[in-house]
Amino acid sequence: MENTVVDDSAQADALRHALVEELVAAGSIASPEVVAAFRTVPRHLFAPEVPLQEAYANDIVRTKRDEHGVTISSVSAPWLQAVMLEQAQIGPGMSCLEIGSGGYNAALMAELVGPDGEVTTVDIDADVTERARRFLDAAGYGQVNVVLADAEHGVPQHAPFDRIIVTVGVFDLPPAWWTQLSVGGRIVVPLRIRGLSRSLALVRDGDHLASVGHEMAGFVAVQGAGAHAERLVTLHGEEVGLRFDDDQPVEVEALRAALRQPNVQAWSGVRFGGMEPFDGLFLWLATGLDRFCLLSRARTDAARGLVDPASPIATPTLLSRDGFAYVTFREVDPQTETYEFGVYAHGPDAEGAAATLVEQIRVWDRDHRHGHVAQINIYPASVPVARAPGVRVVPKRHTTVTISWP
Repeated sequence: MENTVVDDSAQADALRHALVEELVAAGSIASPEVVAAFRTVPRHLFAPEVPLQEAYANDIVRTKRDEHGVTISSVSAPWLQAVMLEQAQIGPGMSCLEIGSGGYNAALMAELVGPDGEVTTVDIDADVTERARRFLDAAGYGQVNVVLADAEHGVPQHAPFDRIIVTVGVFDLPPAWWTQLSVGGRIVVPLRIRGLSRSLALVRDGDHLASVGHEMAGFVAVQGAGAHAERLVTLHGEEVGLRFDDDQPVEVEALRAALRQPNVQAWSGVRFGGMEPFDGLFLWLATGLDRFCLLSRARTDAARGLVDPASPIATPTLLSRDGFAYVTFREVDPQTETYEFGVYAHGPDAEGAAATLVEQIRVWDRDHRHGHVAQINIYPASVPVARAPGVRVVPKRHTTVTISWP
């Protein structure tokens, strides 16, 4: 038995160090402090349901599902945790709040703040907080505060916080997060903007929070008072749907009829490599298009025969009067794995919609693809925000989000 324990410990150490090397090589980890935290915290102790190889895979570990089988709690993918910790720039002695518990990320934060700092993690689900408390104690991080509460109201008993990291997907930032953030503090939050989720690193700038960087990110949705469901319009049973983050009017039957018509194809001439991310294009289209939504389809042959979007989960889509156009791509050079962006469009005005969307792809390629990323600012809803050319204004429950491109 003793030899088995030693063998398992040695294997866990080897797998952990291999994971760190993978994260460094991919650019997910950039600082020696975050490297040291990942080398130290035993991730497998926070994911005992899976084998060691899965515990140290660069992927999520699902820990709880709802009655429909949908994941509602997980140990997040290491690459994303690393990216967000780099965004947060946590230092020794800081007081930090994690919104959305699991245990592992709080332990990483505890390593970064050191013995003079404080980490608090909060979750609305008692099963999750009990699990986090148990695993943190077992891993030697009993100093982390674990709080059962709706994070919409923050954790005032441990505030103020120098850093707030949100590890659930949110539609808005509630006032408590602003008021409990210390002067000079920073919030890292996966915010949903017109349906697209981006992990924003936010700092105070006068009367608003300004992004100092953002990365593509996806998390299980927040529960409690901050929950905000998307609106799904199904076009062909459960096979094809349009997702809306706002309440814009939609002629559902006209869109369903448009899907039944042959599509129009248009190609942009804009090419990209197989490993090149194009989340910047998606955000640009969300910024530039007034009638915007996301197309999703099931991963079935039947659904693929109806629509072929760039991403089955969420692809930028332009609504026309009684149809729609969405982004796709095709391979143009198998040897170099080069692809070309294009558009498929359905409906009576398919050609016009396709031309509009293709032009926006070309504008992104010409003006923004290799330039600065979008600037995202968040204002309290009580602060008037003037609309200006080239700035997308997105009103939410507690805040107003603006997106502009330098």
